[in-house]
Amino acid sequence: MTTTATPGTPASQPSSAYRWLVLVVISLAMFGNYYIYDSIAPIADILKSDLGFTDENIGGLYSVYSIAAVLVLLAGGVIVDKWGTVKSTILFGGICAAAGILNAVSSELYVMLGARFLLGVGAEPLIVAITCALAKWFKGKELAFAFGVNLTIARLGSYAADLSPTWASTAYEGGWQPPLVVAAVIGGLCLIGAILYGILEVAAKRKYTLGEAGATDRLVLSDLFSFSRSFWFITLLCVTFYAAIFPFRSFSIKYFIEAWDLTRDVAGQFNSVLPLAAMIATPIFGLVCDKVGKRALFMIFGAITLMPVYLMMAYQVVPLTVPVVLMGIAFSLIPAVMWPSVAYIVEERRLGTAYAVMFLIQQLGVAGMNWLIGRTNDANQASAANPDGYIPMLWIFSVLGILGLIFAVLLRREETGPNGHGLETIKAGSKD
Repeated sequence: MTTTATPGTPASQPSSAYRWLVLVVISLAMFGNYYIYDSIAPIADILKSDLGFTDENIGGLYSVYSIAAVLVLLAGGVIVDKWGTVKSTILFGGICAAAGILNAVSSELYVMLGARFLLGVGAEPLIVAITCALAKWFKGKELAFAFGVNLTIARLGSYAADLSPTWASTAYEGGWQPPLVVAAVIGGLCLIGAILYGILEVAAKRKYTLGEAGATDRLVLSDLFSFSRSFWFITLLCVTFYAAIFPFRSFSIKYFIEAWDLTRDVAGQFNSVLPLAAMIATPIFGLVCDKVGKRALFMIFGAITLMPVYLMMAYQVVPLTVPVVLMGIAFSLIPAVMWPSVAYIVEERRLGTAYAVMFLIQQLGVAGMNWLIGRTNDANQASAANPDGYIPMLWIFSVLGILGLIFAVLLRREETGPNGHGLETIKAGSKD
């Protein structure tokens, strides 16, 4: 909805400082959301020892989040469209905060599963509402950079969760619950940031002219039959990449502790390399790719970088630093190239459907892989007493890396042929 200035006064816009203040406070909601999501990994082994959870149970805590996100995606952005960004952000920020509290109050598996499902219900619409809000405040200005800053602040939540055994070490001395209480407190930022954003926007509407909210991503089934092969190759690359990275992060701290004999804080530090690398390197890789083109070639390089990572870990042939750094590079490189590439191969009017389809398939892949990895670890009795039980898990992730390379090569072949869309040739500022 477009707002207008007060009758009788010239139309004006908020100052740059005001816009960036809005971005910071609304990004706090994303920070809290990311922290809650990643708060399970540092206590995965504690849940197993204190509460008798299996790895399949732990994988389920992540799978139900993805399932909820898929269901919300299918429902579309109706609430965001109808209620506007302020009310929607407060509503879904409140749901995420409530999920964090619920996750910390009970040791019952089904309560925790319910909390994680609730988090999925709130988190995806919260991200949609925040994306629309940023479009309203930054369209025609520093929109791409604003999105980058927003994502960096959000990933700081993941980084903080991974490092929590270090900076909140006393919380880990009291069993499974204190770390989740810390997560619930930090998760309060989901609601606090949303409320502060609402206050700033309501105040601004009295004085300034704001832009229109961006359109939400909707799934239009009829559009699925008109997407090109390049789109489907990118989508398949997306699902294999995310299914190889995020389910590993679900178990990585537990794996580092039990298979590499690391302390909890050191294991968290290794795990934090991924979000830290993404915060720093993803914008850099994006700029380089815009400068030189060759997007499919970049995806091939990213897939090749990811392929040996898990086998290096499985057989411990190199120091852990090597595969972790390689994974950080792949984690930064592929998203910097993959998501923006869709805009080159799909018409603007169908971009919402395209991104909705990619997200749906991605979340289904992540949900299934979290469950499969947990089941695999249980079947092979993976533990500190049997660290080799983690090797099948790592082989599964390696196979996904190989599939990712295949899809990247197929994309490269398609884009260098007569049906290419310019992924290999278009550069920033070019007219192609």
